[in-house]
Amino acid sequence: MNSFDKHDLSGFVGKHLIYTYDNGWNYELYVKNATTLDYRIHSGLVGNRWVKDQLAYIVRVGQDVYKISWTEPTGTDVSLTANLADKVFHGTIFFPRWVMNNPEKTVCFQNDHIDEMKALRDAGPAYPTEVIDEFATISFVRDCGENNEEVINCAASELPKDFPAGLR
Repeated sequence: MNSFDKHDLSGFVGKHLIYTYDNGWNYELYVKNATTLDYRIHSGLVGNRWVKDQLAYIVRVGQDVYKISWTEPTGTDVSLTANLADKVFHGTIFFPRWVMNNPEKTVCFQNDHIDEMKALRDAGPAYPTEVIDEFATISFVRDCGENNEEVINCAASELPKDFPAGLR
């Protein structure tokens, strides 16, 4: 018998998190609702890429532990486990070969380039897939409520230099 309700996502939906992988890549994620997230990438292979309304599978796997998985139009697959109590993420990213060969082609506001991302994905190559499997430290968490369009609304390069200072 579980000591938690595995269907209750109320402790995760509406959360805005900033985290840094052990390899130094810095990411930001907003759990918009039970099936959708927004994110922006501050640094790493595809730094300055940002996405709104990414459909995702979100489940609760422990008292304060959640798993999010999705496939991007680029063909990149992502699976994240967020342990909010310990402020730890574990992420596995499966990059298709074309993204590894030309990451700059994905650095944009993806929503304005969905057809282009799909065409690049379909042109490939897809293999060999590059797997990035890393732990990350969550450095910032706040509750922004559900479906807040203001949480992630620009590229990382457009944020104030002291971001996230001043956010509550």
